[in-house]
Amino acid sequence: MPAIRSRHLCSVAAALALTVAAPATAASAAEPSAAALREVLFVGNNWDGTAEVIKSSGDFAKIGRINVIPDKDARMAEINANPIKWIYFMAIRNSVGEGHDQFVDDMYSTPDGRSVVVSRPSFADVVSLDLATGAVNWRFPVSGYRADHMAVSPDGKRVAVSASTSNTVHVLDIETGRELGKFATGDKPHENIFTKDGKYIYNMAIGDVNTQTDAPWLDWTKGDRRITVVDATTYKQVKVLDMRPKLDDLGLRDHSDAVRPAVFSPDESKLYFQVSFFNGFFEYDLATDRITRTKTLPKNPATSDDRTTFVNDSRHHGISMSPDGAKLCVAGTMDDYATVVDRATLTEGPLVTASKPYWATVSGDGKSCVVSESGTDQVTAIDFATGRKQVSVPVGDHPQRVRLGHVQSGWTSLSGL
Repeated sequence: MPAIRSRHLCSVAAALALTVAAPATAASAAEPSAAALREVLFVGNNWDGTAEVIKSSGDFAKIGRINVIPDKDARMAEINANPIKWIYFMAIRNSVGEGHDQFVDDMYSTPDGRSVVVSRPSFADVVSLDLATGAVNWRFPVSGYRADHMAVSPDGKRVAVSASTSNTVHVLDIETGRELGKFATGDKPHENIFTKDGKYIYNMAIGDVNTQTDAPWLDWTKGDRRITVVDATTYKQVKVLDMRPKLDDLGLRDHSDAVRPAVFSPDESKLYFQVSFFNGFFEYDLATDRITRTKTLPKNPATSDDRTTFVNDSRHHGISMSPDGAKLCVAGTMDDYATVVDRATLTEGPLVTASKPYWATVSGDGKSCVVSESGTDQVTAIDFATGRKQVSVPVGDHPQRVRLGHVQSGWTSLSGL
């Protein structure tokens, strides 16, 4: 396990309590013409402000690269001219960014494959970028000072983005950037998931992950952590799911209730989710409103159990499921491995060595789990059937989110990228 970078917290950064970016698994949908589009995986290189475009299956070879900060000079001029924006920009760099700026958290392509929509934490915005020219089609500044995880609706027409410092989720028209609605969340909204019928949005608020109050008895200091479920048409709250009493009922009072990446079963009867500090995940039954199973995964002996050493409170961060619902894939972030877990028995397969894996998604053909290795700047594909590593592909600096999407057939990088 490589040495963990110590978090540089000052009183300003602690007060801001910004969140790390992290997960959903839906792909851009509604293909206008299969012949005109090519399915790809977008890999967001958070620290260098690019997105790698690779094949969605097979050898996962590189197709091209996108500059997601073509307007960097203009954005930096705005930040340097506004003392409050500058304070937040620097706080992001020195806390969740581990000394780096966060230029890309999440990304989805438009249904026609002509543009990619990107959330940019350090610039507190969402932009649509023309894949042919690299130009900014539209820009939406989020409320507050940091943009985080996104989700795209099943029809590919709407994108939801967490504004982590204002406890708000904005829902935008993916083609125009026009705000269609917004809703309030718990503290520090993170992951967003649309249900497959497009009727509901689930938002997971993870609370303050950049404080040093990580001991179980100080868990109450982390803020209001809950799952907010809203109607995806009216953006009105339908219900709130609080995992604290459910964990307490199982005698797990020392476990955090901050739900991190999560994934639904194919019939959406079960939700599988990770929480802060825990090397494992939980199974939650929506009908009975109960946590039905707990899976503890192996610890890396080289990983310290000191919670203050976990990057942004996440011991394991990244979970996906095979299309048939038979296998789960888990990124063991601080334990430096990824593994495929049988969903029926919760038995893990081989522990595939990976350096600080930060996300897990599913390949285009559904046969592989693809994890981003932020510690070694590569993505690695693991076979769902065997749990064995297939291939690793180099990408840019600090890959995090990996999303399935589309580009126009024949697309390649702009020159110089």
